[in-house]
Amino acid sequence: MSAADARPVRVLLVDDHPVFLEGLRAVVAHASGFEVVGEASSGEEAVEAVGEYLPDVVVMDLNLPGINGIEATRRIVAAHPEVRVLVLSMFEDDASVVSALRAGAGGYVLKESRRGELLRAIEATASGQAVFDPAVARRVVGFVAADARPPEPAFPQLTAREREILVLVARGLTNEAIARTLFLSVKTVRNQISTVFAKLGVAGRPEAIVVAREAGLGVSAGGAS
Repeated sequence: MSAADARPVRVLLVDDHPVFLEGLRAVVAHASGFEVVGEASSGEEAVEAVGEYLPDVVVMDLNLPGINGIEATRRIVAAHPEVRVLVLSMFEDDASVVSALRAGAGGYVLKESRRGELLRAIEATASGQAVFDPAVARRVVGFVAADARPPEPAFPQLTAREREILVLVARGLTNEAIARTLFLSVKTVRNQISTVFAKLGVAGRPEAIVVAREAGLGVSAGGAS
């Protein structure tokens, strides 16, 4: 965290392998700026624990007993939209990635990630950024490029400005970068992005990126990002 007195990022850890969970706890709990508020070893436990602890970020495995991590993510996001979910999985196939993002996950990283990468991903997810492991990002783009079926016209419910902002979101630009590009205030960009998400019916930035790229927006951005 940038400020010494800033509130730590409150994290709920979800994994059904005790040894991995113990290691994950050690990594997060011993890092400055983070607090492990709870743990769960099944999808049902994760949903209940979120209601009890209200963490900032849930670090979610996908392969869980009972309801899987994708369904648990869907239920958590529906019941507590302010809680962010970061998938931490050994799977990087198209179906797992896209299903997790459609369920409302705020990011997707692999279990092979290094300690620093994982902590940065948790912090970025807590701040509302879309976080993708490089290998996962390549798969998402490849999946969309192969299977996109853009409607004609795409997203007619959006104004020209909203569509322009969606294109920049799809290219991976932050709110600050979008504001600089369009010569707007960050507050204006944030408000318009919220309006775009509401009109598209998406849970957040990751799902908006997938939906936009499926419609052909932001996928041929010639070096933008």
